[in-house]
Amino acid sequence: MGDTKKTYYITTPIYYPSAKLHIGHTYCTSVADTIARFKRLAGYDVRFLTGSDEHGQKIQRAAEAQGITPLEYTTNIVNGFKALWEKMYISNDDFIRTTDERHEKVVQELFTKAYEKGDIYKAEYEGWYCTPCETFWTEQKLGENHTCPDCGRPVEKVKEESYFFKLAKYTDQWLKFIEENPDFIQPESRRNEMIQFVKQGLEDLAVSRTSFDWGIKVPFDPKHVVYVWFDALVNYISALAPFDGDGELYKKYWPADLHLVGKEIVRFHTIIWPMMLMSLELPLPKKVFGHGWMIVDGTKMSKSLGNVIDPIPLIDTYGADSLRYYLLSEITLGNDGNFTLPNFVTKINADLSNDLGNLLNRTIAMIEKYHDGVITKCDDMDDLDRDVSALAVQTVKDFEASMENMELNKAIKSVWAFIGRMNKYIDETMPWVLAKSEDAHDKARLQSAMYHLAEALRIIAILVSPVIPVGAPKIWDQLGLAGFGEATLEDAKTWGALPIGTKVVKGEPIYPRFEIPEMIEATPAEAEEAVDTSNIPPLKENITYDDFEKLDLRVAKVVSCEKVPKSKKLLKFVLDIGIEERTVLSGISQYYEPEAMVGKKVIYLSNLAPKKMMGIESYGMILSASDWEEHLEVTNIESLPAGSVVK
Repeated sequence: MGDTKKTYYITTPIYYPSAKLHIGHTYCTSVADTIARFKRLAGYDVRFLTGSDEHGQKIQRAAEAQGITPLEYTTNIVNGFKALWEKMYISNDDFIRTTDERHEKVVQELFTKAYEKGDIYKAEYEGWYCTPCETFWTEQKLGENHTCPDCGRPVEKVKEESYFFKLAKYTDQWLKFIEENPDFIQPESRRNEMIQFVKQGLEDLAVSRTSFDWGIKVPFDPKHVVYVWFDALVNYISALAPFDGDGELYKKYWPADLHLVGKEIVRFHTIIWPMMLMSLELPLPKKVFGHGWMIVDGTKMSKSLGNVIDPIPLIDTYGADSLRYYLLSEITLGNDGNFTLPNFVTKINADLSNDLGNLLNRTIAMIEKYHDGVITKCDDMDDLDRDVSALAVQTVKDFEASMENMELNKAIKSVWAFIGRMNKYIDETMPWVLAKSEDAHDKARLQSAMYHLAEALRIIAILVSPVIPVGAPKIWDQLGLAGFGEATLEDAKTWGALPIGTKVVKGEPIYPRFEIPEMIEATPAEAEEAVDTSNIPPLKENITYDDFEKLDLRVAKVVSCEKVPKSKKLLKFVLDIGIEERTVLSGISQYYEPEAMVGKKVIYLSNLAPKKMMGIESYGMILSASDWEEHLEVTNIESLPAGSVVK
């Protein structure tokens, strides 16, 4: 059966060992790992590659400054890379170093092939060079200030003998390929940028250097070392050992299905790399996806700015699953993502501890209490049961479709909507009431409720395993199941596969709650301005707890906001409530400009029946606070994720 599986080859960039990796690298590798795990779950024969790019002038200078060899310098840092990926439970099948002998062999073979074809020639280079980015720039691309367009650092004038690759020769072939393969560069915005870049005109590319010697020697001219991009980009093929034996790995996995890269290196992967492969007459990868940057307080992370976030303390404190879950669920792949510690802790408390953790804890505890820990089968008994079993099947479909479209956060959201539904199912079925009844129907109803909860958790464990690989098998274990490593996506598609008679095993909570770190110090109470309370409206008469329970208060995020024509007070909101978007009208136009509301989070009453106003159906209500002097504030709950329940 193994030979009949469809293959899937996925790669991350090979990271540069000039310093420890930060949370941005962790995000990229976590995305790749989650896709790789999903593909394995879906039955693919997966090859997942990551590695390190270790040559170049910057590394040589750093090593000389420390009085060690470049290889000693990079090995120390690369060992840290590998340790980080182990802590993050990254499931890569291979780790390629550009200092590996296998890599050097392939680079020299391919460089020679392009030279013999006439696509590499020797000439003298004179122009501008950015050492940190290891990129040559033309005068036209630099502009007036002579700083690197990518990193903003000063460039230096260099003049040296180099070999050049005829990049411009492949312009028309590249444009034709992009037209015929519109999904090759993703997301679409990156594709458009690259097309415009190529149409502005390309110059031939310097692919060797003589001003330093830390690199792979040009085999027919050893005073030259191969320049970084003809070296680094080849790793995706050299890791498959195309010239070893019969090249079995290369034949099996090339071309790559997905190169996942940061948006700052999309140009090299979607223009230079394909043109190199065209010259070498090798198949091009199927897709290159450029993800966004990790932003801290509105600024891209940068060692020079001192805002780089080290993932190690986060993992040590909160666990690998927590960091993976936050990064994957909060960021739309392709967009930039903002990281703040309070938001991170709030998110994992709400989703992992409260939603998933409580569902597991409550279910296992009730099965132990009411049925001596044994899962007993009872088919759907009413509309509630049919609702959740049908939703389980639909959730698997939605999850699979979103993952195939690389919409990871959407896939996660669909599973968490199902988790929320199962928590609500507990409140609706009220097992604690059924357990007190001697009625045969109630006893059967209790059995059915316990089975539906356990079966839902079985399916949830499979679906979340690519995202939270530490916690998912613990769910499986507490359900009393064995062989989690053999579970597949197909196993999640059938409702009712949980074996009758399985005995649950209660364990420790899989996700503890954490204290929310403070962002700013609260204003001391004594410093607050004294107010006249004589005009405060009287309190309304008491309601019962049952009345309050009917209110479904949620956190919602404002997607868009605009004034309602012909109305002085109404604003039209589109709200993201976690599981869907809703339109709401609110009479706060005199207090807020529409543009200022976009992106804010508000308290939303979600189960207020829809009502038409000004010809627009308004579903629910945004809560606000108003004083006796006609001031109004929309409640500020920015740290909470959309869909959070207000209690």
